[in-house]
Amino acid sequence: MAETKREIERKYESDDSGLPDLTGVAGVANVLDKGTDRLDATYYDTSDLRLAAASSTLRRRTGGPDAGWHLKLPVGPGIRDEIRAPLSDDVPDELAALVRARVREGQLVPVVRLRTARDVRDLVDADGKLLAEASLDAVRADRLFGGKGKAEWTEIEVELADGGDPGLLDKVEKRLRKAGVRPSASPSKLARALAETKGGHPRPMKAPAEPVTAGDHVLAYIRAQRDAIVDLDPAVRRDAEESVHDMRVATRRLRSTFRSFRKVLDREVTDPIAEELKWLAGELGLGRDQEVLAERLTAAFDDLPATLVHGPVHERLERWAGAGRGGARSHLIGVLDSRRYLVLLDTLDAVVADPPLLKAAAKKPKKVLAKAVRKDFGKVSALMEEAMEQPPGADRDLALHEARKKAKRTRYAAETARPVLGGPAKDLVKSMKSLQSLLGDHQDSVMARTTIGELSAVAHAAGESAFTYGVLYAREERRAEKVEEAVPGEWRKTSGSMEV
Repeated sequence: MAETKREIERKYESDDSGLPDLTGVAGVANVLDKGTDRLDATYYDTSDLRLAAASSTLRRRTGGPDAGWHLKLPVGPGIRDEIRAPLSDDVPDELAALVRARVREGQLVPVVRLRTARDVRDLVDADGKLLAEASLDAVRADRLFGGKGKAEWTEIEVELADGGDPGLLDKVEKRLRKAGVRPSASPSKLARALAETKGGHPRPMKAPAEPVTAGDHVLAYIRAQRDAIVDLDPAVRRDAEESVHDMRVATRRLRSTFRSFRKVLDREVTDPIAEELKWLAGELGLGRDQEVLAERLTAAFDDLPATLVHGPVHERLERWAGAGRGGARSHLIGVLDSRRYLVLLDTLDAVVADPPLLKAAAKKPKKVLAKAVRKDFGKVSALMEEAMEQPPGADRDLALHEARKKAKRTRYAAETARPVLGGPAKDLVKSMKSLQSLLGDHQDSVMARTTIGELSAVAHAAGESAFTYGVLYAREERRAEKVEEAVPGEWRKTSGSMEV
């Protein structure tokens, strides 16, 4: 079973003078010589180095205290998550799955071998607690695929101990700089090996040109959401907090953008993609929606005084929540492993690389983007007026739900236009988000009442008291009423913000 370790480290160039003395660094009471490790690592990637292009590395390493397979995924500057798996001959399935969104139909092959003599020093405090590990690494690199050649260099690496204070790295760096040591120009050993051996290099992650036309701005937003989906894929597979929600939002943003800017992008191309994005968002929502609803119902139950709890309500809620959890999780992994999902990623790449632009895409962005935003806002306005004219009940619930979805689309369109329209678009994003949140609470209440009714029926059939379910239903009903009372005022504020 793979384990994950958050790695916070910095790399430095080194000459023949070795590792500078670090005993005077503030907070470091002692520097312990831990000897020399002999490390032998083979790095795997696709033939066109897709992992390296994304600053990710996959290696099989022997020697040292952590021999095995290591997948490193970027988190931020100098910060990576290292997912480890036991030593084996082939790439472990669980690690291969974590890079599938980038590898897709490609093959993982050995690309570089690094052999490192690592002279290790432990930096400890007065109690002997490990603060950081500093090492002097003498590296030999051999290109295995896509080229040939060798390279040798020496570097210094300082890695923070688990749970350590990142500020210590600043203090160590200050001491290293005083000793004439400078930060490494390469972010990783693999990057340096690829640069210094003959053969292909990762495709450069070019920063897109400054948007000029309407099409440029729409494509910039599409590109950002495409990147978000691919970047989030490993986190979703690892069940990281909020990852499913964030990926679902990215799919919705893409779908909304295709629909909002049909004057910019050819809908004959984007409509089928939008349908596939709808499918993906639905699959992502299977477990997420029930999880959110379970949290809401559990919180509502916990808020009840004991005198209003009749029967095994909590146990039934727990069984209901747990029943969908495991099944939804395994189903979602199957979706991410499916050919349909991988084809969708390829299709999004194709749209970014060769966008199906229409005539309006070449025009100046202000007029084109503002018109699209106003059109979306008009749809929200019509639905809000319709909802407020309806008496309480199913028709109003449906109108408010549709208004919420259109508010979301308007918000995403305003996000796309914000670099062009500035303050007015920013204000609209904020007001649409507030309206969407309010209407979302209303829809959650609708769904909660439906589920409470179903649980009540099951409990009644089992001979249990339905009293507590009735109390929960009434409370949710009152919660929805309060939202509906607040809607007209929120809508007046929202209408006033429409200056795009």
